[in-house]
Amino acid sequence: MARKRLTQLFPFLLPLRRWQKKRCFYLKMRLDRNRYAAQLAKTRLPYPVFEDAFTVINPESGYDIAYQYNKAHNLKLAAATMDTLVIAPGETYSFWMLCRYADKKTPYKPGLSLVDGKIRGVYGGGLCQLSDLVLWLVLHTPLTIVERHPHTVKDFPAPGMPEGVDATVSEGWLDLKVRNDTEHSYQLLLDFPDELIRGRILCSEKPQYDYCLRIDGPRYFTTQGKVYERADVYRARLDPSTGEGLEEKLLYKSCTRIGYPLPAGTAVERRN
Repeated sequence: MARKRLTQLFPFLLPLRRWQKKRCFYLKMRLDRNRYAAQLAKTRLPYPVFEDAFTVINPESGYDIAYQYNKAHNLKLAAATMDTLVIAPGETYSFWMLCRYADKKTPYKPGLSLVDGKIRGVYGGGLCQLSDLVLWLVLHTPLTIVERHPHTVKDFPAPGMPEGVDATVSEGWLDLKVRNDTEHSYQLLLDFPDELIRGRILCSEKPQYDYCLRIDGPRYFTTQGKVYERADVYRARLDPSTGEGLEEKLLYKSCTRIGYPLPAGTAVERRN
């Protein structure tokens, strides 16, 4: 039997534990000598790099649809803190450093989130769709992924997002961080046209290369009665004039437990 955490034995300590974790979380970033991107520019950088959009409302979640509309509300609050953000050379993007006070004027609403292994409605739930989108965008650039965490459990499919492209965030615990190791500035644009969440990446100079992704997977396996999804994410650097592949690099390997029935006929490897 798994040993229970102190906050599970004494739930009244949970608010204090969260406060402590958040204080240490942000203090560590203040002292880590990284330069965190914070400038929201009034003008747009001239060269488009990549853009994509995904549906916000997921009717297949299996939960009250009100949570989906609450998620849309939460996403708009968080996105406003990083829309038009410029990541200059040497700067690091941090999801939480940007949207730490997104709910200061307008509160979040309850959205779906994984808590102690169960999906439930929690304050500010659903922000992972924004971190997923930001990850998807930067994967098509030469920016360096510094910190990224897969979801522990995926309880329903993410509409439109490729398998293996996920970046869960939890304030005080898990962040998404991306560093600009190039000589050019990059800009993030976010908006919500027609019940979609759309993201765009712009650059201060015409990109020297194009980038595309190759995802090896998803592959499924079962162990100890639980089903897992595995995907390896590669980024290829292309010659923009010919489309010829110049270099391919493994960025990360993702493994997530699946909490919903897979479609009939899906191949699942059995492991001990």
